[in-house]
Amino acid sequence: MKATPKNGTRGGYTLVELSLAMSVGIMVASMGLMLFNQQMAFLRIFRAQDFLTREAPMINNYVIRVIGAAEDYRLYEDVDALKNGESPVLTGATALVLRFRESDGSMRASILSFEDPGTGPGLYYTMIPENGAIPGPEWALSRQPSLVSFAVEHGVLRMIVAGPNGEELVYSGTQQL
Repeated sequence: MKATPKNGTRGGYTLVELSLAMSVGIMVASMGLMLFNQQMAFLRIFRAQDFLTREAPMINNYVIRVIGAAEDYRLYEDVDALKNGESPVLTGATALVLRFRESDGSMRASILSFEDPGTGPGLYYTMIPENGAIPGPEWALSRQPSLVSFAVEHGVLRMIVAGPNGEELVYSGTQQL
């Protein structure tokens, strides 16, 4: 049997005390939710800038070195157009064929292309063997761009890289010989 106080009242919390405790709990929960939302917003900003701070400089360094070392280049609508022997284009290309002069005077070729070889779309590099057969991409330079296009404007090669969050980077250089 439960003992009751001598004055006949039961022990417990009053309505005011319960209301105060619940309001403090709700305030703590709302502050926690605000902090969580701030963290999520920061993460979205960080991910949006990740392409610009990590991938874009790497793509830029590679493009400067490889395209700058090329003897000449040709643009193709896509890799399939190249494989099918279609004529080169000047705009709207997703495949860039680069030719390099070796030290013995011979030429070798490679492809820089935006394609989806079954592992996801990205900017891929492919070496063309001496027999001329075009294999699948050898390695991915980056899988983050949403689109990469090549064009020749006023004799100058332009490469436009669209990032996953709408960023757009433009590489310009190397006149067509």
